[in-house]
Amino acid sequence: MKKVITSAVMAASLMTPVVATADDSVDQVVITLTSAEQQTRGMAMVLGNAMQAKGAQVSVLLCDSAGDMALKGHQSAPLKPKNVTPEQLLQKLMSGGAKVDVCALYLPNKGMGMDALLEGVGAAKPAAMADALMNEEARVFNF
Repeated sequence: MKKVITSAVMAASLMTPVVATADDSVDQVVITLTSAEQQTRGMAMVLGNAMQAKGAQVSVLLCDSAGDMALKGHQSAPLKPKNVTPEQLLQKLMSGGAKVDVCALYLPNKGMGMDALLEGVGAAKPAAMADALMNEEARVFNF
């Protein structure tokens, strides 16, 4: 009898339509960016800005050579079709309230200090970053 009831409940649940509502939106987004590829960096920033425009609170973690985007004076070639650099898109994201950090390993392995970073960029604390990545309310995107 138990198997019959279980089977009936499972069958009913499979037939129930799934409806997405406005309440299903993502409020927190964490973007981890490690790619050295210019277009990947640019697209990560384009998508971050698009998600921010839709109301998401965006956090960005820049690791490995992607951390170079956060260095004062670093500028890469503009990307088409808008002729903007990933660094300009990162700055736009920051001006919209995004939290941006470089990986905890980035500065020590570059032989640099916090003064090398753009204003507003921090160095990630591993425990805090682990909390952000494990937050059930956040969606994590890796580039």
